[in-house]
Amino acid sequence: MSNAALSILIIDENRIRASIIESGLREAGHTRVTVIHDVNEVARTIEASSPDVVVVDLENPQRDMLEHFFSLSRAIQRPIAMFVDRSDGAMIEKAVEAGVSAYVVDGLKKERVKSILDMAISRFNAFSRLTRELEQARSELEDRRILDQAKGILMKTRGLSEADAYALLRSTAMNQNRRMVDIAQSLVTAASLLGP
Repeated sequence: MSNAALSILIIDENRIRASIIESGLREAGHTRVTVIHDVNEVARTIEASSPDVVVVDLENPQRDMLEHFFSLSRAIQRPIAMFVDRSDGAMIEKAVEAGVSAYVVDGLKKERVKSILDMAISRFNAFSRLTRELEQARSELEDRRILDQAKGILMKTRGLSEADAYALLRSTAMNQNRRMVDIAQSLVTAASLLGP
């Protein structure tokens, strides 16, 4: 996605600091930049504008305000770059856990904004890819577990070999135009209802 096409939302109560960020982004070629100064409007604005990236600048962040932004970060599933003037190790850890892609302490300079934004997007994309791969691996493991259970049931109740049990599950799935794991799940569920 080109710089011009990227939609960026800047959240900053301090208008001077917001203009530093906006200026840095516009000089880097970003044209779709929205700035809001009222942190209470954040959720509504994000819902209405659906930005690609969110930049948050908190001059003197209170713990509860940081917690609010961390929960927002978990909810919106977008890259978030957060500038804060001061922080502690626990807050940095919470920012990472919440999925904040770039957490910059005392580093608000116009010429750094673009590179920090690029890093936030890159880290967000890498994290999202890893999360998807992990979910896919978990799903495949669960599917395999269900298939093994179903094969075990067929081997026990019908006296089939493992290969024959697999072949029966496969042919049933093909005949019913369903996924094999769905057939296996139905068999496992039925077996649990029918008792030991």
